[in-house]
Amino acid sequence: MRLEAFLGNRIFSLSPDKVSTLVMRITLLSVALSVAVMLVSVAIVIGFKQQISDKVLGFVAPLQISPLDRNESLQQSPFILDDSLEQMIYSVGGVVHIQSVAEKAGIIKTDDQIQGIVVKGVDENFDWSYFGAALKQGALPVLERETTSNDVLISMKLSTKLNLKPGDDLRIWFIDDKDRPRGRKFVVSGIYETGLVEFDERFVLADLNHIRRLNGWKDNQTALLEVFLDPKINPDDVFDAIYFSLPIDLTATTARVLYPHIFDWLNLQDMNVVIIILLMTLVSGITIISMLLMMVIERTAMIGMLKALGANRDQIRNLFLFYSFKLLLYGLIAGNLLGLGFIILQSKTKFLSLPAESYYIDHVPVAIGLGPVLLINFGVAIVWFLMLLIPSLIIDRIKPAKAIRFS
Repeated sequence: MRLEAFLGNRIFSLSPDKVSTLVMRITLLSVALSVAVMLVSVAIVIGFKQQISDKVLGFVAPLQISPLDRNESLQQSPFILDDSLEQMIYSVGGVVHIQSVAEKAGIIKTDDQIQGIVVKGVDENFDWSYFGAALKQGALPVLERETTSNDVLISMKLSTKLNLKPGDDLRIWFIDDKDRPRGRKFVVSGIYETGLVEFDERFVLADLNHIRRLNGWKDNQTALLEVFLDPKINPDDVFDAIYFSLPIDLTATTARVLYPHIFDWLNLQDMNVVIIILLMTLVSGITIISMLLMMVIERTAMIGMLKALGANRDQIRNLFLFYSFKLLLYGLIAGNLLGLGFIILQSKTKFLSLPAESYYIDHVPVAIGLGPVLLINFGVAIVWFLMLLIPSLIIDRIKPAKAIRFS
């Protein structure tokens, strides 16, 4: 065992008579809480960004293909999805599914309520996995190519506002290209809830054939192609490949361009985590500096004696650093156990809730991998090591004769 470790295990004790004992315990608690707060903060931001991104991309798809025109209204322009276009899209690496959709503004009228909505028309190729997970009541609509279904899927917010439940009839009114009102009777097959208030308050899912007939389109025409990607693929790479391969009358758009306010808001959360990590590192670092200064002051006579016996500057300094790192190690272990324990508990029980109207989700999401955990621990150790060098410089100024004389 090295001299520093041998002396450190015998010189430093947690005697209740010493002021440094209380400071050491406070330092240990500070390190543990700081690491735990850092881990929890990073886990919340990662989980929050993942869940909200998955919700948005599940509803609108990472990429959308539409006609290239200046029509910014809900009265969309159609195009034909032929075999060559479909094959071109699927030939791009990372594309796992495409589906035809179209949207049309409408008004739901009940006996005592009226509500403006957007009908999202989907066909038999629509992937219902996202809405299947969000289904709260009833069943998903059953769509077939040869027939037109009257089943619609509405949100929980619309269900509550309009007092509708699965099996109820509802009438939706549309305005055609000649400004004439046209009503269609539907049946509520199920009720979904995504937590995305911006979408839940607006969208009703129905058979795409209804919109085709209302707009006078052909059976192979659609207004949008939603393109779903492998989660491991960067959407920007796929976007470039598809965008430059499309016919001149079509264009592609990403979900981040369509809903920039949501993704920009998510990116702002990273700054909050950086501020929290910096504050926690600074507070715990100052605590460790205070602890080491207290240890040096209490053991000034011992430092003088060691110097008189022939110990060099580095040996004495390493003696204090050794014990400080020992406390730091205990603090890191306790902080990791506390932080990761909280993360696991929250992921299993979801006991911390959030208002879905403000945060798009009803609980605090957490997710963290091995990489962020190691990065936090190594980063904290390096920063604190640099801060520990500051009080250790005082040891160099202690003179053996004066230290022993006034002990």
